[in-house]
Amino acid sequence: MSPTAERSNKQTADRGYWLVKSEPEAFSWEQQVARGVEPWTGVRNYTARNNLRAMRKGELAFFYHSNTGKEIVGVVRVARTAYPDPTAEKGDWSCVDMKAVGPMPRPVTLAQIKADPLLEGIALVRFSRLSVVPVTVAEWQRICNVGGWRRK
Repeated sequence: MSPTAERSNKQTADRGYWLVKSEPEAFSWEQQVARGVEPWTGVRNYTARNNLRAMRKGELAFFYHSNTGKEIVGVVRVARTAYPDPTAEKGDWSCVDMKAVGPMPRPVTLAQIKADPLLEGIALVRFSRLSVVPVTVAEWQRICNVGGWRRK
């Protein structure tokens, strides 16, 4: 089952949760905060693109630093739903606008996630090459607890 299909099975009808990855050398949490609202562009995987298209305005996502750091460092909110990615030279690609909500008080590392039995099925690990994946309500709550995140 694809991670997009799992969304409907594991998330509530009123809110979806996500995780978006960025290499901090290319686009960091600090840059997201400084820019406020920023288009999440450059996704060139069909499943990840479909996940972007499934996002609804107001939904929350973990901001994950990939490659360097490998940790959840903040939370963003979908500020605008999917529209054509202006960076795509060809093809049917989409982006969404993300707004920084706040930093994760205690960044949650990939090692912590892999070691936590409550997170054994998380798409971040199962579909490690995808840059945009859904997060279940239980996974969201667990990561928030580990990272000290309180809803803002």
